[in-house]
Amino acid sequence: MFISLTEGILTIRADGICTTALAAVMLLLGVWLKAHSRLLRKYCLPAPVVGGTLAMLLVFLGHETGLFQIEFDTQFQIPFMISFFTAVGLGAKLSAFSKGVNKGGKLLLIYWLITASISLCQNLIGLLVGHLIGLEPAYALLSSAISMVGGHGAAGAYGSTFLKMGYPASMEVGASAATFGLIAAVMSGGPMGRFLIEKYHLRPEAEEEAPEVPEKPKDTDLTYQQLAKLDILINVSAILICMGLGVWLAQGVGSLLNMTFPSYVCAMFVGVLVRNLNEQFHFYQFSESLVGSFGEIMLNLYLAIVLMSLKLWEMAGILSGVMLIVLAHVAFMLLMCYFVVFRVLGSNYDAAVMCAGLCGHGLGAVPSAMVNMTVLADQYGVSRKAFLIVPVVGSCLADLAYQPHTLLLIKLFVEKMN
Repeated sequence: MFISLTEGILTIRADGICTTALAAVMLLLGVWLKAHSRLLRKYCLPAPVVGGTLAMLLVFLGHETGLFQIEFDTQFQIPFMISFFTAVGLGAKLSAFSKGVNKGGKLLLIYWLITASISLCQNLIGLLVGHLIGLEPAYALLSSAISMVGGHGAAGAYGSTFLKMGYPASMEVGASAATFGLIAAVMSGGPMGRFLIEKYHLRPEAEEEAPEVPEKPKDTDLTYQQLAKLDILINVSAILICMGLGVWLAQGVGSLLNMTFPSYVCAMFVGVLVRNLNEQFHFYQFSESLVGSFGEIMLNLYLAIVLMSLKLWEMAGILSGVMLIVLAHVAFMLLMCYFVVFRVLGSNYDAAVMCAGLCGHGLGAVPSAMVNMTVLADQYGVSRKAFLIVPVVGSCLADLAYQPHTLLLIKLFVEKMN
């Protein structure tokens, strides 16, 4: 870290290591604030979003007052993001998804198709609103399904791609849209579910049972406390190897498509392949808890760095457009849930709870969906089908649905600026 006076302004320049250390500090501060704030817990704002936003406001204050400026080196931002999605891929056990399909049956397929259709509409709405207000197609798409369905991780991944294509505010736009979407998800999902339940006097079916309690990990799925040093090394090495193969594969796919292809997508699918091959052939002792914790830490550090390094003054003209597009997505989601989704899913209690879940992962993230549904379950009763189907679709299948048409629209509408 270097501290100097530049034209009478106190300038703090943090290198990559110091930036990561400061991100960890802000992450811990966010955890502490959430533990002591009922409001933050109520709306389920992630700790890195809380801490990173405080750092962002501090940087903005220094710029506006001219008293100081802070510059961050974000060189570890992309590796953190790729490692998170690699961990997501390694956590995808296809047998678990097939079990969900067998139990949820036709309703799961219908819900997935609804999710896919809404994500396509989000992209088209974003392009339309962006065109009307004069916003670049790259920023319009970043404010649409990429951030609404993919969340902060996908927003950062695609943002880095657009940054290389010559769109300087890509990271800021993606992070802002994902944050606005996350807040909207937890503020709209619960009320929408309650509205449908109360309006149509819905109650859980008599045979509804509480969601199945996850089975305890088997001996073959060791926790990190039980792992030997060699097993820890192998699990971490598997993540790094998947990252490397994913980046290499993305470069090849990008060359074939004549475009910059997001590395995290390939890294995630390599992770899925490695995990399920290991389930079949047992190459090494895989630890769900170790890989999951590793991915969560990487995501938290990534989010903290993204928000810390936001330069609000550089996106003053873009931020209003991003908010307008996100508001359009929220309005569209609520209208779709009330007039279409609720009826297609059966116009019953399960459908109302699933609408709340759809608002959660369709505007924010799967945890937002679970929060929305849990609030309704606590007040009205459990919907077993909703708690089974929504996490399966929101955690993986929704990503598979929005990626193809998003990449196609980028190919058609986003031009390289450099």
